[in-house]
Amino acid sequence: MAQATKKQSFFGGAAVLAAGVIAVKIIGALYKIPLYNILGEMGTADFYNAYNIYAALLTVSTTGLPVALSKMVSEANTLGRAHQARRVFRVSAVTFLTLGALSFALMWFGNDFCAGLLHNPRAAFGIRVLAPAVICVGGLSAFRGCAQGSFRMTPTAVSQIIEAVCKLVVGLALARYLLGVGENVSVAAGGAIAGVTVGTLLALAYMALDYVRHRVPIVSNDVPDSNAAILGHLIAIAVPITLSSSMVSIFTIVDTSLVQGQLQNALHYTLDETRRLYGTYSSGMNLYNLPPSMMTALTISVIPAVSTALAGKDRVGTARLVNSSLRVTGLLAFPMGLGLWALSEPIMKLCYPKYDSVLGGQLLAVLGLASIFVCLMLVANSILQAHGHVRMPVLTMFIGGVIKVLLNYRLTAVPSINIHAAPIGTLACFSVTAILNLALVYRVVEDKPNYFALFTKPLLASLLMAACAKGTYALLAARLALSGGTLTRIVNVGVSVALAVVVYGVLVVALRIITKDDLALLPKGEKLARLLHVK
Repeated sequence: MAQATKKQSFFGGAAVLAAGVIAVKIIGALYKIPLYNILGEMGTADFYNAYNIYAALLTVSTTGLPVALSKMVSEANTLGRAHQARRVFRVSAVTFLTLGALSFALMWFGNDFCAGLLHNPRAAFGIRVLAPAVICVGGLSAFRGCAQGSFRMTPTAVSQIIEAVCKLVVGLALARYLLGVGENVSVAAGGAIAGVTVGTLLALAYMALDYVRHRVPIVSNDVPDSNAAILGHLIAIAVPITLSSSMVSIFTIVDTSLVQGQLQNALHYTLDETRRLYGTYSSGMNLYNLPPSMMTALTISVIPAVSTALAGKDRVGTARLVNSSLRVTGLLAFPMGLGLWALSEPIMKLCYPKYDSVLGGQLLAVLGLASIFVCLMLVANSILQAHGHVRMPVLTMFIGGVIKVLLNYRLTAVPSINIHAAPIGTLACFSVTAILNLALVYRVVEDKPNYFALFTKPLLASLLMAACAKGTYALLAARLALSGGTLTRIVNVGVSVALAVVVYGVLVVALRIITKDDLALLPKGEKLARLLHVK
């Protein structure tokens, strides 16, 4: 970790990660959309169930520690303690790998048990295939946390792209091959998942080389803390963050088990009928996850940036970062979530033509609204964690998760609701959690954010954008008739989205939603401000 490494600005780092996330999501769409169409609803359910187990264990073993690592490294670098920063990395790496090994053992030897918990024994093969990836991600997270703590975001973005490309190439190829030789969709889903394991291994190799390349002799004379003291500090920061983050994955596992179990036990659906319904819901979840994934860049950058400002007692800089991160969240989350709501059925029909687009559209419409609150929750979590209030998000997420579980358990058993309970519970969970987190942010930060000023204009512009998208699609669908059904859907959705983006962009500038201070934090922001006449 070189002291001479040029630190990227808060939004400069966020821009790099955002570019990486966008690339990853484009690649992911090229992977999951055709994959889900290849596997069908039942194969998609098997894939998604296996991946949920992996995501839960991955979150428990690696989520809090990278955040704690980046926080401690950024603080050590700010104070000129290079030896401390390096020792923090070493202690973290050992801890990562230990937790990864334990997670591997559970997934490899307990795959049937994990699949049984979800009421879908067909997911067992995919769970075992994913097991080696947990160990790889342990080391990968250590290297990423170290780089992010030094404000080097590019390695993380590149490693994410490596993972995504491998998943695309290896996963799709194996899925097609296995189906081609007569294997069932459960085995094909496991083959598709194998691309994740290969991708994490290659990404780990890249991050290790990057770490070696940027490692330089230390000239600092600081005396680092003991391994035990560093581990204790890491755990003190990481455990509450892990509990907060892992609650999403844990409640997802509980939710999956309850929904699939209630469909089979209360409504007496067969295993295949349950897999079809949950497969349609899973395809909608793939699209619902896009807006929150765009927040990854922002949330990763918030914690070290705000921590650095607080360590330097920069009150003005801290307030600026908090307000800008909230404003940018609104600028991104509102149009993405409302866009999914406005065009839910056309998007489902375009992406998954073999699925029940009416049911999928109804599920996605609710999930689109829920994604807005997920984004707000994530950035509020990061602000609270950067201010040292790492336990608060744990409580709020627990409250939201309990609401989700109770609603899903009761509503899934109602015949007229059934699978619709899943997105309803998700919306209730994250709306409550986000509102509680934003209230806590207002309470703990020194300069209170004005939520009305931050969110009203982006919300208004997004509502007008959504109305434009919905109206444009309805008009095109009624008037435009092309010979090919797929071509018609592409044109209708594409024109509707393009026009909505233009309308939103014009409204952002006209309503002066983004400020000169926001743009100043972006690379070449001053030139952009002059170009857009932003004051």
